[in-house]
This record gives sequence, structure tokens and C-alpha cells, in this order.
Amino acid sequence: MEMIKSALTNELISRFISSLMNMYMDHPCSKEKQMERLQLLLLRVHTVVEEADGRYITNSGMLLQLKMLVETMYSGYDALDSVKCHQLINEVFDEQASGSLPFYISTPLKRLRTLTCKSKHRTAHSDLKGALQNLDNVVSSITEFVVLLGGCERMSCRPYDTYLYVDNFMFSRHTEKQQVINFLLQHNPLGAPTVLPIIGDYLVGKKTLVAHAYKDEKVHNLFSKVLHLNGDTFRTIDHEGYPSARTLVVITLVSDIDDEDWNRFYKAVTCINKENKVIILSTTESLLRFGTTKPIYLNSLSPEEYSYLFKTLAFGSANPEDHPKLTIVAREFATMLRGSFVGAYSVTNLLRKNINLQFWLSMLRVYENIAETNFLTFGEDLVARIKRRCPVHFKILPCSTNSSVLLLPARSQAEILQRQLPKVRIGYLVMNPAVRPKGDFDLVTWESRIAPYREFVYFVPSYTEENSKGTTRKRGATTQL
Repeated sequence: MEMIKSALTNELISRFISSLMNMYMDHPCSKEKQMERLQLLLLRVHTVVEEADGRYITNSGMLLQLKMLVETMYSGYDALDSVKCHQLINEVFDEQASGSLPFYISTPLKRLRTLTCKSKHRTAHSDLKGALQNLDNVVSSITEFVVLLGGCERMSCRPYDTYLYVDNFMFSRHTEKQQVINFLLQHNPLGAPTVLPIIGDYLVGKKTLVAHAYKDEKVHNLFSKVLHLNGDTFRTIDHEGYPSARTLVVITLVSDIDDEDWNRFYKAVTCINKENKVIILSTTESLLRFGTTKPIYLNSLSPEEYSYLFKTLAFGSANPEDHPKLTIVAREFATMLRGSFVGAYSVTNLLRKNINLQFWLSMLRVYENIAETNFLTFGEDLVARIKRRCPVHFKILPCSTNSSVLLLPARSQAEILQRQLPKVRIGYLVMNPAVRPKGDFDLVTWESRIAPYREFVYFVPSYTEENSKGTTRKRGATTQL
């Protein structure tokens, strides 16, 4: 009864505040006041989202509401950054016009003028008043969600889950993680292993999502082991060769498979233990026919979420408020990388090492040069080629003819181990091209610090020479890309 009274009181207070806010927003006021109000609303919503991420939520309606909260929150952060960036640019223009800026500062800032002009289309969708209205609508109906959230069981807290190191946890995916955990904790209703398909583009984080869900204490205690299979190994599974303990079977499929092969595999998994669970990871929707429960579609992060992730990674322990000009460069990087997780972590590992405007702008020029080289060579966007695991050209220095290398995707971890080539991290190569080995080598673009701890490696031949037809010559041999 006390909980109901408290909920009703909170609802009345929330509606009263909402009505005051509507009056406040309709009345002309300074942009600074609106920004201050937006920050307060974002703090409130972010607090609720973080609390929800530490609870077991089984109610599908609450999961939908959580997804809406997250989307609105990141849109609000994007709007706030957009307004701050444009205010900063106007101030910079005034200082440049008065000639009060020294040359070493004013020269890099000319670049910011170009970035702002290129990013005008983002501000049209990041209207400050619209963001305030959206957050107001969300906050006005958040009380019921918070009351219901209080009745959800709290997850055990582990140091792994704290936000001390931003690259040590899975960003966002709050709703999807809850859905996977709910699937794994449910008993199989039909007395046979249930199958959850997770469909998403390449490098969108499907394996990371499953690994993160498995780290939940309840899930970890329920399954004694995780069996990882692929399109080749799943055909070899034999129920007589595996222990009868409850197992989570994760199968990664890059193409469609035969129904007969699947039925044989599913029968073997059932014979091992009827309480086993199967998760299919794939980019192919035709595999949905093997699922026994509603699939999860894992999409790329929205531009607003990705921009927030990139900025957080780029600044690390530094406070973005202390480096407002760098926020503009970070937003431009996020726009160019178009949702690539590998690109975000790889680039920000470099930017964090030197929180300096001139350095960040020089790195942006390096990336733009690489993107332009690949477009001129292959007629295709750089990010698209990386996602499709195609060869890409990597030119470190814009004006150097000897700084270009051809990156060939490594086919498997076994191939990398078999070659036993020297490894060079991309950050070291960019900062000092002289570290490039004379022979063939492997270029490590990123090493994931969370499960499944994947290493992203490209094979780099010792010498390549491009011709106008998009072919590559290596030591006299010609290979069509």
C-alpha cells in the first residue's frame, strides 16, 4: 500500500514538474538555460538507465521502455554536443577576426570551420528544443518504470562491470543483453533445447553480446561450459563424445546450411542434455527457420550512440569539458567511421595518447587520406571494405610515396599462428613508420579487452605496387584483388 501511495505521489509531482516545464519551454528563454535543463534531464535518465542495466528485467514492456529511454538519452547528448560545438565555432570565428589568436592555434582552427560546415546536416536533427521536448515526455512517464524496476532482482556487482575503464565493458545493448539473459535462464518448455537466432551484420558485436551475457553470475552457474562451433565443426558433434552436463552451444554460421545437417546436429545436442541451449550467430536471415524463440536483430549503433561512444573512448580519463575544441574533431571522426567498432577502438587508442588539437587534426587528415586512397583505387567506401573483409590500402603519411601498405585480411587465428610473422600494432606504425619490418608482417588494428578477446589482424606483404586497374604486384607476381 505504501508503495502505491509513493508511486501516486511521485506521479503527481512529476506531472506538476512537467506542466511547469511546458510553460518554461513555451516562454522565450536563453539557450544557456535550455542547455542547463537538458543536462539535468540527461542526468536523471542516465541514472535510471544505469540502474536498469544492473537488474534482471523479464517484462517485455519494460524492455521496450528501456530501449526508448536509451535512444532518447543518446539523442539528447548528441543535441547538447551539437549546440556546444556551434557556440564554440562562433566564438572562434570572432577571435580569428580580431586577430587575437596566435598562429599555431589559428591555423588548426581553420580546419574546424570546414568541419562545422560539413556537419550542418547533423544539427538539423539535433534541435535543442526538440531534445528537451523528447526528454520531457520520457521523464513524465518514467515514474511507473522506476517503481516496477524496484521490484526487479538486482544483479551481483563485479569489478568487471564497473565503468572505470570504458573499453573494458560492452557499450549500450542494454535491451539485447537482457533478452539473451532471459533466454538462457528460462527452462526449456518443450523438453528439448531451445534455439535463439541472433542476426546482424559482420563486426556488429554478436559474439561479444553472448559472451557478456554468459558472464552474468546466474547464467554462468547454470551452464557448466560453452561450446563454440562453426559451419564446419557443427557437423562433427556426437552426443557420445561430450559430457552430459548442461551446455550452451554457440554456433557461428556465415551461410545457409542443409536441413538434414541441422536435424542431425540438433538431435545430438538433445541427446547430450535436454536442458542445453543453442544460440545461432549469423548475418543470414534464412537461418531463422531453425529458431524456436523470437530472434534478436543486432543492428549497428545509431549515429547518436556511436558519437557518444567515440567521444568517451577518445577522451578516456580526460574531461571533455576541458577540451571543447576536440569534441568537434571527435564528432567528425565518428561521422566518417560510420558505426565501425573496430575503427572506433583503433582510432581512439591513438587519440587518447595525445589530448592535443593539432595532433587530433593531423590524425583526421591521415584517416581522410586513407579513405580517399581506397576510394580512388577500389571505387568503394573504406568502412564498407573493412566490414566485408576486403583488402585495403593504408597510407600513413599523405605526402610520402613509401608509406603505403596493402592490408590483406587474415583468414583465421590458425593462419596467423602458422605464419609466425612479426606483429606491429597500428598505433606504433602511425606514430613511427620506421617500425615497419622489412619483410612480411601482421598488423594488429585492435585487441579486444572484453570477451571473446578477439584480435583483429591484417597480413601486410613486404612490397606492393598498385596499378591503375586495381591489381597488386608483389615481387613480380600479379594478383587480382
